[in-house]
Amino acid sequence: MKAAKERISGIIKEMIMKSSIIVFYLTLLLTYSVRGQQIIDLYGGNIPNAKEVVAEESEPSENRGLIRKVITPTLEVYQADEETNTGVAVIICPGGGYGVLVYNGEGVSTAKEFAKLGVTAFVLKYRLPSEELLVDKKIGPLQDALQAIKHVRENATNWGVDPTKVGIMGFSAGGHLASTAATHFEMDIIENKEGTSLRPDFTILVYPVVSMQDSLTHIDSRKNLIGPDSAKELIDKFSNELQVDENTPPTYLIHAADDKLVDVDNSITFFEALRHNNVPVEMHIFPKGDHGFVLFQPKDQWIPPMIKWLKTINIMSN
Repeated sequence: MKAAKERISGIIKEMIMKSSIIVFYLTLLLTYSVRGQQIIDLYGGNIPNAKEVVAEESEPSENRGLIRKVITPTLEVYQADEETNTGVAVIICPGGGYGVLVYNGEGVSTAKEFAKLGVTAFVLKYRLPSEELLVDKKIGPLQDALQAIKHVRENATNWGVDPTKVGIMGFSAGGHLASTAATHFEMDIIENKEGTSLRPDFTILVYPVVSMQDSLTHIDSRKNLIGPDSAKELIDKFSNELQVDENTPPTYLIHAADDKLVDVDNSITFFEALRHNNVPVEMHIFPKGDHGFVLFQPKDQWIPPMIKWLKTINIMSN
């Protein structure tokens, strides 16, 4: 009887030990998940400009995490460690021709790298312009970009972010969205009773679509955003090189000269507009790389110069 009691006692102790280990690893996993991959519902309620339709949101595919349909826009947070945190934040807009989002390849992978370098990064899953889902498809992506700036700025202390150091970054058509946020931030298209500034403190554009003009634009991006037969007034409105003024944020541009999809003149024309309006601007043009080069080039070749630039414009301390 004594031996049986000892065996039972041993089994119970072993079970408690295993349970403690399981709880430990679950806690560790949860902590990592919350810190590294916090997902924020961008509006936390009614989504402006959204139609009441029954539709399923697509999940990131295995191929670079492509997302083809967004119902609920979100921010995915990659927070800088306390030891390296610079107080700088960047909202990242993945590209995809306003038809898909290259969510992992351009968004998540870039955010992780920025977080390592002390910049808290937010990947924006913005609504793609869709007549099925949006009342006015032209402004849906911009609403989400401006709401993201508002949300990060109003909740900056939660992530150790300085609300005066919140920037926006975009790739390809995401670059058009980011440059639109940088030039159209005074548009009254989201609720902002608090009067929070929606102006980005800096802008980073990577092989961006900037213009909607025939000679420069990426045709699919223009067709998806404003339609194939848009009036000149609408084309000019969303040609962001025409919307630059002295209040446009400091901008960093990076492009490849041999880009066959989005002409490098998008970046060059934007650079010239910024320069003529006395806006601080820096541009890097690689001789080769074509479109989407960040998916293949090591990040230490193109991200560190951005960090250096943030220091030159006094967003980040040396």
